[in-house]
Amino acid sequence: MTAGSTTRLIAMGGRRVAGGFIALLCAIVAVFAVNFPALSGRVVDQANIIPAATRAAIEQKLADLEAKSGIQLVVATVTSLEGQEIEPYANALFRTWKLGQKEKNNGVLLLVAPKEHRVRIEVGYGLEGTLTDALSKVISSNAITPRFKTGDFAGGISRGVDDIITVLTTDSADWQPRPALRLDNAPSSDPTNWIIFAVLLVVAALCVVFPGFRWFVLNVALNILLSSGSSSSGSSSGGGFSGGGGSSGGGGASGSW
Repeated sequence: MTAGSTTRLIAMGGRRVAGGFIALLCAIVAVFAVNFPALSGRVVDQANIIPAATRAAIEQKLADLEAKSGIQLVVATVTSLEGQEIEPYANALFRTWKLGQKEKNNGVLLLVAPKEHRVRIEVGYGLEGTLTDALSKVISSNAITPRFKTGDFAGGISRGVDDIITVLTTDSADWQPRPALRLDNAPSSDPTNWIIFAVLLVVAALCVVFPGFRWFVLNVALNILLSSGSSSSGSSSGGGFSGGGGSSGGGGASGSW
């Protein structure tokens, strides 16, 4: 192979990585441009699919859970994912709202996007060993989506909440938390600029080589960019309710109907 051929191959490879890098940045910008709903309470029903009586009952269960275990479980419905996949959307919303206690990262988000027929259980770092991806998938597949298929959003959400609470507690009557919540070991300080740049280059290359994992790669980039605790639009809370400073690394499961 001649020196000229080698140079052309390197240039082509560089363009591919640069292209992937630009695509990744565009995806990140798109996520940050999403107008998230405000965290107005333990149930944020932007899509208006939960009847008032059901909402009140769910809110009471969530308040009891948080009061006696410290676990912050929030239910959210949105009118649209605004062109995003539900996985990065849910993770960015979770981090924007900062669900769960900061020192334990014990928050959970049940997100429903009826327009896109998508649902996700997003789990905080500290609860990934309790509410595992597999259990989240079972709850989504067995308790939530079958009811959504029949149009019973209230029933699906209520049953999903009940099953999540059951998994999170050793004794559902006393609302005792499971022991040994895994703390978030992610670095709390901001990485230096050159580390961010190097990571993004690697991420861009992975996007080029493995297109099917772009949502996961995007989630990694979001974790880095949001590690300082910055938030996007719609992060303000109302009604005296707010997140406790927790974070999520993308644990949980998604479903569709």
